[in-house]
Amino acid sequence: MSYCCDVLFISTLACQIADCLNDDELSLLAADTVLLSDALNAIAVRRSITNSCSTNSTPATDKPTCCEE
Repeated sequence: MSYCCDVLFISTLACQIADCLNDDELSLLAADTVLLSDALNAIAVRRSITNSCSTNSTPATDKPTCCEE
């Protein structure tokens, strides 16, 4: 249940931020944070793939399955 602390913190933070912004500002910030989240997720996936490729060895006769060499 340790993940609940993160959820509560983020919800509290969202409420505090929302109190400081008008509707237009809040909409823009929400859209921008979704974009930020998507970009960070894409970076994390690419890092994970790159890391898994560097730890997997492929036989000399096989083509690399996930990374260009």
